[in-house]
Amino acid sequence: MAQTADDTMSPPETPTRQAPPTLPTKQLTGIIGALALAAFMMILNETALSVALPAVMADLSVSAAAGQWLTTGFLLTMSVVIPTTGYLLQRFSSRSLFIFALSSFIVGTVLAIFAPSFAVLLVARIIQAIGTAIVLPLLMTTTLSLVPIHKRGAIMGLNAIVISVGPAIGPTVSGAIVNAFTWHYIFIMMAPLAVIILVLGLIFIKVPSQARKIPLDVLSVVLSALAFGLLVYGISTLEHLGENVALTVGCFVVGLTALGLFIKRQVRLTREGKELLNLTPFMSRTFTFSLLMIMIAFGTLLGTIVMLPIILESGSGFSTLSIGMMLLPGGLAQAIVSPIFGRIYDRFGPRPVLIPGAAMLAAGQWMYVTVDSDTALWMFMLNHVVFSIGLALLMTGLMSSALSTVEPRLYGHGSAIFNTGQQLGGAIGTTIFVTVMSLLSTAKLEAGSDLAHALFSGAHVSFIIGAVLATIGLGISFFVKVHKTH
Repeated sequence: MAQTADDTMSPPETPTRQAPPTLPTKQLTGIIGALALAAFMMILNETALSVALPAVMADLSVSAAAGQWLTTGFLLTMSVVIPTTGYLLQRFSSRSLFIFALSSFIVGTVLAIFAPSFAVLLVARIIQAIGTAIVLPLLMTTTLSLVPIHKRGAIMGLNAIVISVGPAIGPTVSGAIVNAFTWHYIFIMMAPLAVIILVLGLIFIKVPSQARKIPLDVLSVVLSALAFGLLVYGISTLEHLGENVALTVGCFVVGLTALGLFIKRQVRLTREGKELLNLTPFMSRTFTFSLLMIMIAFGTLLGTIVMLPIILESGSGFSTLSIGMMLLPGGLAQAIVSPIFGRIYDRFGPRPVLIPGAAMLAAGQWMYVTVDSDTALWMFMLNHVVFSIGLALLMTGLMSSALSTVEPRLYGHGSAIFNTGQQLGGAIGTTIFVTVMSLLSTAKLEAGSDLAHALFSGAHVSFIIGAVLATIGLGISFFVKVHKTH
């Protein structure tokens, strides 16, 4: 029987090879809790402006193309910073990185509250994104480093709530706030919450530092920024491809060239122990397949969340608040099932979690294919609940199974790769869904269709693409190898 990369590697984890520091339960709970709350708040913030964009555009007198930069700029910053976190997590202590990340987020949030112009608000979002990019890998790495192996599935289940529920309820929260107040209150309510979480971190995050002085390869940072920054930007411009083909093509050509040079340089520097991002985790089949699945899951999640408000508000006439409330049960369902299936993962391994999760994600997307402008809102809610439960199962199993194949010394690098994949998947998924819907609906409008029919015709094809991708994810789930972690 042919050996896979997973079979030829040494066992991914054993208690003798990875013995987490023994911390009091109260302190460990406090550390993971502070990091999880920070990550939840920051990811919620990532999608919070999606339904508030019309209000921001009207208040600051900017076009839809300019307003979209509040999301694009955020994603660009994340895609540039996250690949460097593998280095940062080795160079600085968890406490120092947490303080810096929360401080950055607080500065950005306060700046957003008082932003007198769109340019200042955009800068505020970029500063927020820097903190967000650091906290996500820090949460994963800390969980792997401190939580005993036999409890990791349960804790990763809780982490899955943070990463998947945040984007799901962001539009609900912002929709309710904008409906009652102004968009400024999104940030006004986040600022004190961020300060409280910072204080919690200062109290609990006190563990022996394993930071070590390692050289920073500046050329790798530049290549990483060019590669991931230009690729994400290029993806974001696909929606308006006809307006400037040269710009989009140029972004992809330079971005892919920089990515190739970045990979080649990291492979060489890894032999010398000077790499910015260690790519060794890709030797594991389980890690690579899990990364592909998370990109599909996050792409369909963000694509669906961005597109639903457009078709429901403009096509069916539902209010921002009712759309936000429709999305809420899906987020709550994720919060309920994630810890449960985390424990199932601990006991039985990834397949009893991943395969049903991938099946439900695909089922939810195929259910969306059947909707039209006359579909009742409760049907959208049911579709979203099925889709959300599948996503929760996937997030729980994928994070645990992928990072269980990574050597302890490479946890930071594995987390950085995983989070970069999430952001790229989200950017690609959002662009595919919105671009296909926009192009097809415009063609329908020019052919004489009414707005509702045109929007849902375009959305129908977008959902078919999402359903096909999710079905491919279901096929991949059968190839994720079971790893015995206890």
